[in-house]
Amino acid sequence: MPTIQEQFGQIDIYLFDQLLKGRISPGMRILDAGCGSGRNLVYFLREGYEVYAVDPDVQAVESVRALARMFAPALPESSFRVEAVEHMSFDDACADVVICNTVLHFARDDAHFDSMLRGAWRVLKPGGLFFSRLGSSIGMESQIEHIEGRRYKSPDGSQRYLVDEALLDSLTGRLGAELADPVKTTVVQNQRSMTTWVLRKKLP
Repeated sequence: MPTIQEQFGQIDIYLFDQLLKGRISPGMRILDAGCGSGRNLVYFLREGYEVYAVDPDVQAVESVRALARMFAPALPESSFRVEAVEHMSFDDACADVVICNTVLHFARDDAHFDSMLRGAWRVLKPGGLFFSRLGSSIGMESQIEHIEGRRYKSPDGSQRYLVDEALLDSLTGRLGAELADPVKTTVVQNQRSMTTWVLRKKLP
């Protein structure tokens, strides 16, 4: 019997919450847009999900391929691609769940943010679940230093594209989506603010 850590790896606690709520279940196609080294994919690979992933970093994608060889050797290596989120080569509406975790706040500007978001949204099926966790200004408005546009420097020294609740509300409407959960924000010891944004893509 695997330990909890072996079974779930270093999965984001808020993504784990979506599993607990029954919104992600076996048989679904999972696409991790900006997968990093695959911390959110261990459980899905172990449990036989059809998993796809992209990241612009070659080493990150190789790490995910290594995980797949260990836990899901039947998955082809072509399921894991060295690509930017905004330029994914996967088909439209191919995934039941799109994970875009700690990715969007690396946008250079509004246009880059929009292209990344649209790229991730494009591959999600109608009725599918979009999970994103990203940097925000919520709860940190007086402690962040404005750089330009929506780029700010947080007390932890990071420089990121930060959203706020008004922007997330606007984007939810523009995408033709509905909130699967209320927007939740965690302020990490007055150093940075991370917001969880979970959407359902409306059916036509």
